[in-house]
Amino acid sequence: MQHRVERVAEQIQSFLAEVLRLRFKDPRLGFVTLTAVKLSRDLRSARVYVSVLGSETERRASLEALRRGVGFLRHELANGLKLRHTPNLTFVDDTSLARADRVSRLLEELHPGERPQDAARPAEEDE
Repeated sequence: MQHRVERVAEQIQSFLAEVLRLRFKDPRLGFVTLTAVKLSRDLRSARVYVSVLGSETERRASLEALRRGVGFLRHELANGLKLRHTPNLTFVDDTSLARADRVSRLLEELHPGERPQDAARPAEEDE
């Protein structure tokens, strides 16, 4: 059953990404990437994780556009994927990419000019 839930979640993610790219016409929507879909075991609710590039204002506007467009997106999902029940969609801001970028910048400040793979390797001694 878990495999089916994961497979349906991947289908939902792929389908929603296509709908957002081709048919979602809200000018507030910026550069949005769907990073994951977590589907409940009964397939009735889906948490859609999104990463938004841009300023804090652009991020908020994009999330608001997605939340206001839930009805349209569910309708498209119902027409595109033949599921017994169309899941309720909840959009969640995925900040993991921003956190990873911040950690990367902090490491660069601690070890300027050093690549991450160099940090794991001990320095070679001169012979």
